[in-house]
Amino acid sequence: MSKDYYKILGVEKNATESDIKKAFSKLAHKYHPDKAGGDESKFKEINEAYQVLKDKEKRQKYDQFGSDFASGFSGGGNPFGGGFNWQDFSSQGFGGFNNGGVEFDFGDIGDIFGDFFGGSRRSSRRSSRGRDIQTEIQISFEESVFGVEKHLRLNKKIICDKCNGRGGTNQEKCKKCNGSGKVTIQQQTFFGNFASVTTCPDCDGSGVTFKETCSKCNGLGSVSGSEEIKVKIPGGIADGQTIRLSGKGESGSKGSQGGDLYIIVRVSKSSKFERIGNDIHSTVKLKYSQLIKGDKILVDTIDGEVKLKIPEFTPSGKVFVLHDKGVTKLNSRGRGDHHVKVILDIPKYLDKEQKKLIEELEKRGL
Repeated sequence: MSKDYYKILGVEKNATESDIKKAFSKLAHKYHPDKAGGDESKFKEINEAYQVLKDKEKRQKYDQFGSDFASGFSGGGNPFGGGFNWQDFSSQGFGGFNNGGVEFDFGDIGDIFGDFFGGSRRSSRRSSRGRDIQTEIQISFEESVFGVEKHLRLNKKIICDKCNGRGGTNQEKCKKCNGSGKVTIQQQTFFGNFASVTTCPDCDGSGVTFKETCSKCNGLGSVSGSEEIKVKIPGGIADGQTIRLSGKGESGSKGSQGGDLYIIVRVSKSSKFERIGNDIHSTVKLKYSQLIKGDKILVDTIDGEVKLKIPEFTPSGKVFVLHDKGVTKLNSRGRGDHHVKVILDIPKYLDKEQKKLIEELEKRGL
């Protein structure tokens, strides 16, 4: 039965060569057998359609006679030849699969052919970006409420001070790529002759080389060392939250972008206060007489001592709210509140006189 190659690639019959190439690239990326969810049978069917439609002569005959004409080219309904096996291709290389020379940029497909062609365009200067690093910093409860500035000293890859991270001296235009940072590589594959664009190996995509390689960093642009970093920790940060400092990780090679520094903030517990959201909670113990008669007391807050009026007949467990005495709201304005819970301070010992007074109060119904 004749196959609809246009339908297989998902293009119209009047599709241009560019349309066919783009459709093939998209489907090949999706169904490549080495990718998760790939489909070897579907992949071969896509290639079969592409090998016909990309060739003007074959496409003309296909439009006239249908896919059955393919037997005249390959000894079967498959332009690759009968008995094609993906595993055989993977293990034996590319010899003998010249189907007519096609110029193709592997960036159109991504990395699906990376295993066969030694990588794709992804092996560019981005791969030289500095490594991300992570560290922790300890701050007090009070510092977490208001924010603080800290200094960290980290051992990591830093910019070479001898060549200023360039990797060498006496800069000149790269002769291999003529300063473009890219070179074209010809590859013979079972698809045909491919011209792939890749990063220049001599200048690592920078477009420049150096007559003299830096003796300190051996041309890498970075060396092992230590660096002091200033960190502004915002008020309101909570225990376990992370601060990211872009470019403050390890230095990249040959002037490329540095990695990021991730700082996990650890907040020490307070002996006086507990944080719940943006509010601070504390407990104050009062005598029976203070709860019954009322009183004016001093309460510890994150801002220092403040006066708190205890009304008469305040029950144990009553919570008073001190507005705007809580935690600074992270990335916002204002502060939370301070919740003060008053509880009865029950004595552990009573002398004889105190016991008599308690008995007297009990007789009076108190």
